[in-house]
Amino acid sequence: MEDKSLVIGIGELLWDVFPDQKKIGGAPVNFAYHVSKLGTESLAISAIGNDELGRELLNVIEQAGVHYNIGRNEYPTGTVQVTLSGNGVPQYEICEPVAWDFIKIKPELEAIVQNASAVCFGSLAQRGKLSRESIQLLVQLVPKTAYKVFDINLRQQFYSKELIRDSLSLCNVLKINDEELEIVSEMFGLDGSQYEKCRTLITEYDLSLLVLTCGTNGSYLYTNDQTSFRETPMVQVVDTVGAGDSFTAAIVSGLLNNRSLEEMHELAVKLSAFVCTQSGAMPEYEKEELKKIKLNH
Repeated sequence: MEDKSLVIGIGELLWDVFPDQKKIGGAPVNFAYHVSKLGTESLAISAIGNDELGRELLNVIEQAGVHYNIGRNEYPTGTVQVTLSGNGVPQYEICEPVAWDFIKIKPELEAIVQNASAVCFGSLAQRGKLSRESIQLLVQLVPKTAYKVFDINLRQQFYSKELIRDSLSLCNVLKINDEELEIVSEMFGLDGSQYEKCRTLITEYDLSLLVLTCGTNGSYLYTNDQTSFRETPMVQVVDTVGAGDSFTAAIVSGLLNNRSLEEMHELAVKLSAFVCTQSGAMPEYEKEELKKIKLNH
């Protein structure tokens, strides 16, 4: 049966500038790309500048087949200086202020989000007042039955306790990594084991799903009454840029298609491992290819 869902990613849009090249980046576009590759209609919402970097971004997005609603403003298009460690893990220097700090709500956006089946947003794009207000309003306009995914994505100093609390209050699905969980736990005074901290967040914020990624130590999916664990596959890592966004996309695809916790988790692990073997956040692939991928644990 054809999937009639609409999934929206909203937030930062930028160029990841590596030592030898630049690649399109920003969670919303990465997320929207993988959602569409998995067979669900998607839309990326952000902003770019009236500059050459912005025009280049739109060209890449269009070539990748990503649907978008991207405003323009007088600020420069976002850039991030990326350096890779010896094992391909990126370190980021995120420039500011840039165009995606000033995402404005247009009337057509309000109408579009009211038909969404899922929306994904993070903390980074909320560092600027205008974008924060726009993102939080759009998430509030999404139907109550929709999945509202907070992919927390803590970067540099671009977050606060208030921002995280407000975002947790808006979401019903949380994606967080083990390092971010420790930061949030310290902020909010969460005690106990990693598992107990996740359970506290599920209870306090009425979450239907919590996704915890732990790098090479595997990942966990928690619901009110279920737990799924998957080891992280051993692959030849080129870079990990965009792997987390593909993981989130697979989870959302699984939720919308009523997959079991184990099924959506397996797809998420396979897809993110595949992305790690490729250069950049949006490698080409077909959904059927993921079924054939043989990964060594």
